[in-house]
Amino acid sequence: MTYKLLFVCLGNICRSPAAENIMEHLIEQASSDKFAKSIVCDSAGTSSYHIGSSPDRRMSATAAKKLGIKLHGRARQFQESDFQDFDLILAMDQDNYQDILLLDPTGQYQTKVRLMCDFCSKHTLKEVPDPYYGGSEGFNQVIDLLVDACEGLLTYLRSLEEC
Repeated sequence: MTYKLLFVCLGNICRSPAAENIMEHLIEQASSDKFAKSIVCDSAGTSSYHIGSSPDRRMSATAAKKLGIKLHGRARQFQESDFQDFDLILAMDQDNYQDILLLDPTGQYQTKVRLMCDFCSKHTLKEVPDPYYGGSEGFNQVIDLLVDACEGLLTYLRSLEEC
């Protein structure tokens, strides 16, 4: 079975593409893990600000420096059809979480939407802060948080598979 993950932030150029690419990196590292290979990742933004843009160059540089990975992808906006297309939708912060739920007025898909930091085991922050208007330290913090959250998410998904 394929398990589809959608990472969501505001503009889909910093946090969510970083999460998508970090998760793909972890899946690649677990090459002998058949379950990990069944996970498909994508990312989107709740706004239309950056549709078609590549990941932010500062986020890309930080991911390359800290993890040795290149961020790929093009920004797109979250759509209602994503509720059907993905098994788990991971919002980077409370604002994006609420914006996603607004597109599901019946609450039919509410159980599919989670906060990314719910899966952190080392960090205590409840949201992945938006580093867009900050300095390099914000990008470093986001990468550290997302590695922690993605590792926890992979552990969580493995536990579901074992049930």
